[in-house]
Amino acid sequence: MMSSRVALALLIAAAALAASQAAIAQTAISPPGRLLASNCFQCHGTNGKGPGFDKLAGKSARKLFKEMKEYQSGKEGDGIMARHAMGYSDAQLRELCQWLSQQRR
Repeated sequence: MMSSRVALALLIAAAALAASQAAIAQTAISPPGRLLASNCFQCHGTNGKGPGFDKLAGKSARKLFKEMKEYQSGKEGDGIMARHAMGYSDAQLRELCQWLSQQRR
């Protein structure tokens, strides 16, 4: 039979483990769109803030989405941006554009 001290110690240890696992799980979840936007960082800078090509941080999500759809349609040619845009669904583009629009310049 377990003593009440041992039982209490096990209960405290289990609670601490559960709390730490919850904290790890919470930090492992990225905001929607962030992982998708990480593909943009090579040219547009971390979080879309430059240096490099156009700064994307803080631009309107609607405008960014419209531009990406133009690349997808081929209206802007078949360069690297068109190829990147073709790799996303509309839902993914919305998440990506929304996340970039929320970043501070």
